[in-house]
Amino acid sequence: MPGVTRRRRTPPAPLPQRDGVDPVRVRLPDGVTWTTVRDHLVDRLSAPPGVIDAMLRDGRVVGADGGPVAPDAPYAPGTYLWFHRDLPDEPRVADSIDVVYRDEHIVVADKPHFLATMPRGSHITQTALARLRAGLGIPALGAAHRLDRLTAGLLLFTVRPTERGAYQTLFSDRRVHKEYEAVAAYDPAVELPRTVRSHIVKERGVLAAYEVPGAEPNSESRVELIEHDGRLGRYRLLPHTGRTHQLRVHMNALGLPLLGDPLYPEVRPPVAPDDFRRPLQLLARVLEFTDPVTGAARRFESGRSLGAWSAYDAWAGPAQDR
Repeated sequence: MPGVTRRRRTPPAPLPQRDGVDPVRVRLPDGVTWTTVRDHLVDRLSAPPGVIDAMLRDGRVVGADGGPVAPDAPYAPGTYLWFHRDLPDEPRVADSIDVVYRDEHIVVADKPHFLATMPRGSHITQTALARLRAGLGIPALGAAHRLDRLTAGLLLFTVRPTERGAYQTLFSDRRVHKEYEAVAAYDPAVELPRTVRSHIVKERGVLAAYEVPGAEPNSESRVELIEHDGRLGRYRLLPHTGRTHQLRVHMNALGLPLLGDPLYPEVRPPVAPDDFRRPLQLLARVLEFTDPVTGAARRFESGRSLGAWSAYDAWAGPAQDR
């Protein structure tokens, strides 16, 4: 139609996934001109000297037809390129990621502590998404939501990209019933159950979130005590909203910071990347929703348990403050 600008369709990736990780896609922008593709990639990717030249020389950068891009290829605005990044060395999270349920639409997985949901930063192959893609042979698998790397429990993935939006909308519209389990100190002075509401802010680049006293609440959590042994409590946490670190912030505000939490009540010095001894005692126990594609009622429960509740002394070890 006259006057209507049609968006150019992105061509499919000509490179397969590697270890469950997609190749990097780069579009050469319009309105700016470099002499060669090589010049643009050097400026854009900020790679160490010689890396881009080596990738082009070895044929590791390809065009939409899958053919290698020549080291002296002229710059052509709008062109798409693909390549696989050099992956960082990552300590392997030895615990398995268990598949709780799988059909033609969804995969529900029960992830261990320390495994990120999706590739990001220094966590690429050691992520739930990459490991499930490779292990199940489903390259198109995508995450419908996320859990923090330190949190264990249930994650929902979609098999078909065309259906992903429907499942993601369940979470954004708060139509998923979520239950978490946590272990923290027991304090008889804290009256439970109760609903905690506050205004939480998480700034980019700052590790810990914080609450703004007196501001309009943007987060809500229900906190229930399941049982206690006089020293520790096992808690059921029901988030109504989904702010970053919400449950951890709300438990800390009650004076009950979660065991193993490296950020609350204070940011602790980082541990070695392969130190998996004291996981955060937070578990995504239940996911319950009406399937937006099939209409079926779904309820899934994690088979994991929190180590500090069943064996606190073994979990804490000699270095843990008590």
